[in-house]
Amino acid sequence: MPAPLTTRARAKINLTLRVLGRRADGYHELESLVAFAGTGDALSLEPGPQLSLTIDGPRGQGLPVDDSNLILRATRALEAETGPLRTGAFHLVKRLPVASGIGGGSADAAAALRLLARLNGLSPDDPALLRAAAATGADVPVCLVSRARIMAGIGERLGPPLTLPPLFALLVNPGVPVETAPVFRALGLERGQRHPPQASLPDTSPHPEEPRSGVSKDGPEGAGTVWSILRDALSDDMAPQDEGSRGSGLDRAALLAALGAAGNDLEAPARRVAPVIDTVLADLRAQPGCRLARMSGSGATCFALFDDCRQSAAAGRALAREQAGWWVKPTLLR
Repeated sequence: MPAPLTTRARAKINLTLRVLGRRADGYHELESLVAFAGTGDALSLEPGPQLSLTIDGPRGQGLPVDDSNLILRATRALEAETGPLRTGAFHLVKRLPVASGIGGGSADAAAALRLLARLNGLSPDDPALLRAAAATGADVPVCLVSRARIMAGIGERLGPPLTLPPLFALLVNPGVPVETAPVFRALGLERGQRHPPQASLPDTSPHPEEPRSGVSKDGPEGAGTVWSILRDALSDDMAPQDEGSRGSGLDRAALLAALGAAGNDLEAPARRVAPVIDTVLADLRAQPGCRLARMSGSGATCFALFDDCRQSAAAGRALAREQAGWWVKPTLLR
Protein backbone atom coordinates (compact mmCIF):
# COMPACT_ATOMS: atom_id res chain seq x y z
CA MET A 1 0.00 0.00 0.00
CA PRO A 2 1.44 3.43 -0.91
CA ALA A 3 2.57 5.55 2.01
CA PRO A 4 0.29 8.50 2.87
CA LEU A 5 1.27 11.91 1.56
CA THR A 6 1.40 14.63 4.20
CA THR A 7 1.52 18.42 4.36
CA ARG A 8 0.86 21.25 6.79
CA ALA A 9 -1.93 23.80 6.49
CA ARG A 10 -0.46 26.91 8.08
CA ALA A 11 -2.49 29.74 9.56
CA LYS A 12 -2.88 32.84 7.38
CA ILE A 13 -2.44 36.16 9.18
CA ASN A 14 -3.66 39.45 7.72
CA LEU A 15 -0.97 41.90 8.78
CA THR A 16 -3.04 44.65 7.16
CA LEU A 17 -6.50 44.60 5.65
CA ARG A 18 -8.12 47.44 3.76
CA VAL A 19 -11.69 47.33 2.46
CA LEU A 20 -11.87 49.28 -0.80
CA GLY A 21 -15.61 48.99 -1.25
CA ARG A 22 -18.47 46.70 -2.13
CA ARG A 23 -19.00 45.62 -5.71
CA ALA A 24 -22.33 45.58 -7.53
CA ASP A 25 -22.42 41.77 -7.16
CA GLY A 26 -22.20 42.08 -3.37
CA TYR A 27 -18.59 41.00 -2.91
CA HIS A 28 -16.20 43.26 -1.03
CA GLU A 29 -12.94 44.40 -2.65
CA LEU A 30 -9.96 44.06 -0.31
CA GLU A 31 -6.24 44.74 -0.18
CA SER A 32 -4.21 42.83 2.38
CA LEU A 33 -0.62 42.06 3.26
CA VAL A 34 -0.67 38.48 4.51
CA ALA A 35 1.92 36.27 6.19
CA PHE A 36 1.82 32.67 7.35
CA ALA A 37 2.43 31.23 10.79
CA GLY A 38 4.50 28.26 11.81
CA THR A 39 1.44 26.72 13.45
CA GLY A 40 -1.36 25.01 11.56
CA ASP A 41 -3.36 21.89 10.80
CA ALA A 42 -1.94 18.65 9.41
CA LEU A 43 -3.41 16.89 6.39
CA SER A 44 -2.59 13.47 4.96
CA LEU A 45 -3.81 11.63 1.88
CA GLU A 46 -3.65 7.84 1.66
CA PRO A 47 -4.04 6.91 -2.03
CA GLY A 48 -6.96 4.62 -2.67
CA PRO A 49 -10.03 3.93 -4.80
CA GLN A 50 -12.52 5.90 -2.66
CA LEU A 51 -12.48 9.61 -1.83
CA SER A 52 -13.15 10.14 1.87
CA LEU A 53 -12.37 12.46 4.76
CA THR A 54 -11.89 11.89 8.48
CA ILE A 55 -11.12 14.56 11.07
CA ASP A 56 -9.72 14.54 14.58
CA GLY A 57 -7.55 16.81 16.68
CA PRO A 58 -8.31 19.33 19.44
CA ARG A 59 -10.45 21.54 17.14
CA GLY A 60 -12.01 18.85 14.97
CA GLN A 61 -15.19 18.03 16.86
CA GLY A 62 -18.36 18.62 14.88
CA LEU A 63 -16.70 19.56 11.59
CA PRO A 64 -18.48 18.16 8.51
CA VAL A 65 -16.89 15.36 6.50
CA ASP A 66 -19.32 15.57 3.57
CA ASP A 67 -19.10 17.59 0.36
CA SER A 68 -19.60 20.84 2.27
CA ASN A 69 -16.07 20.52 3.66
CA LEU A 70 -13.59 22.68 1.75
CA ILE A 71 -11.14 19.77 1.40
CA LEU A 72 -13.64 17.76 -0.62
CA ARG A 73 -14.91 20.86 -2.44
CA ALA A 74 -11.34 21.61 -3.53
CA THR A 75 -10.97 18.04 -4.78
CA ARG A 76 -14.16 18.34 -6.86
CA ALA A 77 -13.05 21.73 -8.17
CA LEU A 78 -9.71 20.32 -9.32
CA GLU A 79 -11.41 17.36 -11.00
CA ALA A 80 -13.63 19.85 -12.84
CA GLU A 81 -10.45 21.41 -14.23
CA THR A 82 -8.43 18.28 -15.01
CA GLY A 83 -10.84 15.40 -15.32
CA PRO A 84 -10.71 12.28 -13.12
CA LEU A 85 -7.93 12.25 -10.53
CA ARG A 86 -6.26 9.71 -8.31
CA THR A 87 -7.59 10.47 -4.82
CA GLY A 88 -8.01 8.47 -1.62
CA ALA A 89 -8.59 8.95 2.09
CA PHE A 90 -7.88 12.39 3.51
CA HIS A 91 -7.25 12.70 7.23
CA LEU A 92 -7.20 16.13 8.88
CA VAL A 93 -5.73 16.85 12.30
CA LYS A 94 -7.50 20.08 13.19
CA ARG A 95 -5.51 22.34 15.51
CA LEU A 96 -6.54 25.83 14.38
CA PRO A 97 -9.68 27.50 15.76
CA VAL A 98 -12.68 27.46 13.43
CA ALA A 99 -14.24 30.69 12.09
CA SER A 100 -11.36 32.64 13.58
CA GLY A 101 -9.98 34.94 10.87
CA ILE A 102 -6.83 32.95 10.12
CA GLY A 103 -7.96 31.00 7.07
CA GLY A 104 -7.96 27.55 8.64
CA GLY A 105 -10.49 26.00 6.27
CA SER A 106 -8.90 27.71 3.27
CA ALA A 107 -5.46 26.47 4.32
CA ASP A 108 -6.87 22.93 4.59
CA ALA A 109 -8.36 23.19 1.08
CA ALA A 110 -5.06 24.48 -0.32
CA ALA A 111 -3.23 21.64 1.42
CA ALA A 112 -5.58 19.15 -0.25
CA LEU A 113 -4.79 20.67 -3.65
CA ARG A 114 -1.06 20.36 -2.98
CA LEU A 115 -1.40 16.70 -2.03
CA LEU A 116 -3.55 15.95 -5.07
CA ALA A 117 -0.99 17.66 -7.27
CA ARG A 118 1.79 15.47 -5.85
CA LEU A 119 -0.28 12.32 -6.24
CA ASN A 120 -1.23 13.11 -9.83
CA GLY A 121 2.05 14.56 -11.06
CA LEU A 122 0.79 18.11 -11.46
CA SER A 123 3.29 20.95 -11.29
CA PRO A 124 2.86 23.19 -8.20
CA ASP A 125 2.32 26.15 -10.54
CA ASP A 126 -0.18 24.37 -12.80
CA PRO A 127 -2.91 26.93 -13.65
CA ALA A 128 -5.55 24.30 -12.92
CA LEU A 129 -4.56 24.39 -9.26
CA LEU A 130 -5.03 28.14 -9.09
CA ARG A 131 -8.38 27.99 -10.85
CA ALA A 132 -9.56 25.23 -8.53
CA ALA A 133 -8.36 27.22 -5.52
CA ALA A 134 -10.24 30.33 -6.64
CA ALA A 135 -13.37 28.27 -7.25
CA THR A 136 -13.18 26.81 -3.74
CA GLY A 137 -12.86 29.99 -1.68
CA ALA A 138 -11.51 33.54 -1.61
CA ASP A 139 -8.53 32.78 0.65
CA VAL A 140 -7.55 29.47 -0.94
CA PRO A 141 -5.31 30.87 -3.72
CA VAL A 142 -3.02 32.73 -1.32
CA CYS A 143 -2.77 29.60 0.86
CA LEU A 144 -1.52 27.41 -2.00
CA VAL A 145 2.10 28.48 -1.57
CA SER A 146 1.67 29.92 1.96
CA ARG A 147 4.23 32.68 1.47
CA ALA A 148 3.89 36.31 2.51
CA ARG A 149 2.42 38.43 -0.28
CA ILE A 150 -0.14 41.08 -1.08
CA MET A 151 -3.59 39.85 -2.08
CA ALA A 152 -6.34 41.99 -3.56
CA GLY A 153 -9.79 41.91 -5.08
CA ILE A 154 -11.77 39.11 -3.48
CA GLY A 155 -8.58 37.07 -3.12
CA GLU A 156 -7.99 36.28 -6.79
CA ARG A 157 -5.27 38.89 -7.39
CA LEU A 158 -1.92 37.96 -5.89
CA GLY A 159 1.39 39.78 -5.85
CA PRO A 160 4.70 37.89 -5.93
CA PRO A 161 5.94 36.13 -2.78
CA LEU A 162 7.69 38.49 -0.36
CA THR A 163 10.65 37.70 1.86
CA LEU A 164 9.82 39.41 5.14
CA PRO A 165 12.14 39.71 8.12
CA PRO A 166 11.29 37.29 10.95
CA LEU A 167 8.15 38.41 12.76
CA PHE A 168 7.92 36.98 16.27
CA ALA A 169 4.22 36.79 16.96
CA LEU A 170 1.69 35.69 19.52
CA LEU A 171 -1.67 34.49 18.19
CA VAL A 172 -4.67 34.59 20.52
CA ASN A 173 -8.26 33.47 19.97
CA PRO A 174 -10.83 33.88 22.78
CA GLY A 175 -12.80 30.79 21.79
CA VAL A 176 -15.66 32.72 20.17
CA PRO A 177 -16.33 31.79 16.53
CA VAL A 178 -16.93 34.84 14.33
CA GLU A 179 -18.50 34.26 10.94
CA THR A 180 -17.40 36.59 8.17
CA ALA A 181 -20.87 37.58 6.90
CA PRO A 182 -22.06 39.33 10.10
CA VAL A 183 -18.82 41.35 10.21
CA PHE A 184 -19.31 42.61 6.67
CA ARG A 185 -22.94 43.41 7.49
CA ALA A 186 -21.76 45.42 10.47
CA LEU A 187 -19.38 47.31 8.16
CA GLY A 188 -22.56 48.50 6.46
CA LEU A 189 -21.51 49.08 2.85
CA GLU A 190 -24.22 49.15 0.18
CA ARG A 191 -23.68 47.53 -3.23
CA GLY A 192 -21.49 49.77 -5.34
CA GLN A 193 -20.34 51.86 -2.35
CA ARG A 194 -16.66 52.67 -1.90
CA HIS A 195 -15.05 52.58 1.52
CA PRO A 196 -13.40 55.76 2.92
CA PRO A 197 -9.80 55.78 1.63
CA GLN A 198 -6.74 55.31 3.79
CA ALA A 199 -3.12 54.36 3.12
CA SER A 200 -3.16 51.81 0.31
CA LEU A 201 -1.18 48.74 -0.59
CA PRO A 202 0.18 48.26 -4.11
CA ASP A 203 -1.83 46.99 -7.05
CA THR A 204 -1.44 43.32 -7.89
CA SER A 205 -1.80 41.00 -10.85
CA PRO A 206 -5.18 40.77 -12.59
CA HIS A 207 -5.45 37.00 -12.22
CA PRO A 208 -3.57 34.47 -10.10
CA GLU A 209 -2.32 32.43 -13.04
CA GLU A 210 -0.90 35.55 -14.70
CA PRO A 211 1.25 37.11 -11.95
CA ARG A 212 3.40 40.12 -12.68
CA SER A 213 7.14 39.75 -12.37
CA GLY A 214 7.10 42.31 -9.56
CA VAL A 215 4.98 44.78 -7.63
CA SER A 216 4.38 48.15 -9.27
CA LYS A 217 6.90 50.60 -7.84
CA ASP A 218 4.59 53.56 -8.36
CA GLY A 219 1.66 52.07 -6.49
CA PRO A 220 -2.01 52.71 -7.19
CA GLU A 221 -3.51 56.17 -7.37
CA GLY A 222 -3.99 57.59 -3.88
CA ALA A 223 -1.44 55.31 -2.23
CA GLY A 224 -0.06 56.68 1.01
CA THR A 225 2.33 55.91 3.84
CA VAL A 226 2.08 52.12 3.78
CA TRP A 227 2.82 51.79 0.09
CA SER A 228 5.58 54.42 0.28
CA ILE A 229 7.46 52.37 2.87
CA LEU A 230 6.81 49.05 1.16
CA ARG A 231 7.84 50.51 -2.20
CA ASP A 232 11.24 51.46 -0.79
CA ALA A 233 11.60 48.07 0.89
CA LEU A 234 10.74 46.25 -2.34
CA SER A 235 12.99 48.33 -4.58
CA ASP A 236 14.78 46.67 -7.48
CA ASP A 237 18.13 47.43 -5.85
CA MET A 238 17.62 44.52 -3.46
CA ALA A 239 18.52 41.06 -4.71
CA PRO A 240 15.76 38.53 -3.90
CA GLN A 241 16.70 35.45 -1.94
CA ASP A 242 15.03 33.21 -4.49
CA GLU A 243 13.58 33.58 -7.95
CA GLY A 244 10.16 35.21 -7.91
CA SER A 245 10.37 36.62 -4.38
CA ARG A 246 10.86 40.25 -3.44
CA GLY A 247 11.96 42.24 -0.44
CA SER A 248 14.87 40.18 0.87
CA GLY A 249 16.42 43.31 2.37
CA LEU A 250 13.28 44.48 4.12
CA ASP A 251 14.17 45.97 7.49
CA ARG A 252 12.03 44.94 10.47
CA ALA A 253 11.79 48.50 11.77
CA ALA A 254 10.60 49.75 8.37
CA LEU A 255 8.04 46.97 8.16
CA LEU A 256 6.73 47.68 11.67
CA ALA A 257 6.43 51.35 10.76
CA ALA A 258 4.45 50.46 7.65
CA LEU A 259 2.21 48.09 9.57
CA GLY A 260 1.64 50.66 12.29
CA ALA A 261 0.49 53.18 9.69
CA ALA A 262 -2.05 50.72 8.31
CA GLY A 263 -4.80 48.77 10.04
CA ASN A 264 -7.61 46.29 9.61
CA ASP A 265 -10.85 47.87 8.37
CA LEU A 266 -12.83 44.89 9.67
CA GLU A 267 -11.61 45.30 13.24
CA ALA A 268 -14.20 47.90 14.29
CA PRO A 269 -17.24 46.01 12.93
CA ALA A 270 -15.89 42.71 14.30
CA ARG A 271 -15.60 44.28 17.75
CA ARG A 272 -19.29 45.14 17.57
CA VAL A 273 -20.12 41.56 16.61
CA ALA A 274 -17.78 40.05 19.24
CA PRO A 275 -16.89 42.60 21.97
CA VAL A 276 -14.45 40.13 23.53
CA ILE A 277 -12.01 41.20 20.79
CA ASP A 278 -11.53 44.44 22.76
CA THR A 279 -10.34 42.39 25.72
CA VAL A 280 -7.97 40.33 23.58
CA LEU A 281 -6.37 43.41 22.05
CA ALA A 282 -6.05 45.16 25.40
CA ASP A 283 -4.42 42.10 26.96
CA LEU A 284 -1.98 41.80 24.06
CA ARG A 285 -1.03 45.47 24.17
CA ALA A 286 -0.37 45.19 27.90
CA GLN A 287 2.31 42.52 27.38
CA PRO A 288 5.93 43.66 27.82
CA GLY A 289 7.63 44.15 24.48
CA CYS A 290 4.46 44.26 22.37
CA ARG A 291 5.22 46.35 19.27
CA LEU A 292 1.87 45.98 17.53
CA ALA A 293 -1.44 44.28 18.30
CA ARG A 294 -4.14 43.80 15.67
CA MET A 295 -6.99 41.54 14.65
CA SER A 296 -6.51 39.15 11.73
CA GLY A 297 -9.10 38.81 8.98
CA SER A 298 -12.64 39.13 10.25
CA GLY A 299 -11.67 37.91 13.73
CA ALA A 300 -11.71 36.95 16.41
CA THR A 301 -8.05 35.86 16.35
CA CYS A 302 -5.67 38.70 17.14
CA PHE A 303 -1.89 38.85 16.94
CA ALA A 304 0.88 40.77 18.62
CA LEU A 305 4.40 41.31 17.28
CA PHE A 306 7.52 41.29 19.45
CA ASP A 307 11.24 41.84 18.92
CA ASP A 308 12.27 38.26 19.69
CA CYS A 309 10.92 34.81 20.45
CA ARG A 310 11.63 35.09 24.17
CA GLN A 311 9.25 38.03 24.50
CA SER A 312 6.50 36.36 22.49
CA ALA A 313 6.86 33.11 24.45
CA ALA A 314 6.78 34.95 27.80
CA ALA A 315 3.66 36.83 26.73
CA GLY A 316 2.08 33.56 25.69
CA ARG A 317 2.75 31.96 29.05
CA ALA A 318 1.34 34.97 30.88
CA LEU A 319 -1.85 35.06 28.82
CA ALA A 320 -2.36 31.31 29.05
CA ARG A 321 -2.28 31.62 32.84
CA GLU A 322 -4.70 34.55 32.87
CA GLN A 323 -7.11 33.23 30.23
CA ALA A 324 -7.23 29.47 30.55
CA GLY A 325 -9.96 29.06 27.92
CA TRP A 326 -8.21 30.99 25.19
CA TRP A 327 -6.15 29.56 22.33
CA VAL A 328 -2.68 31.07 22.76
CA LYS A 329 0.13 30.27 20.34
CA PRO A 330 3.58 31.90 20.04
CA THR A 331 4.82 31.51 16.47
CA LEU A 332 6.97 32.93 13.69
CA LEU A 333 5.33 34.68 10.75
CA ARG A 334 6.90 34.66 7.31
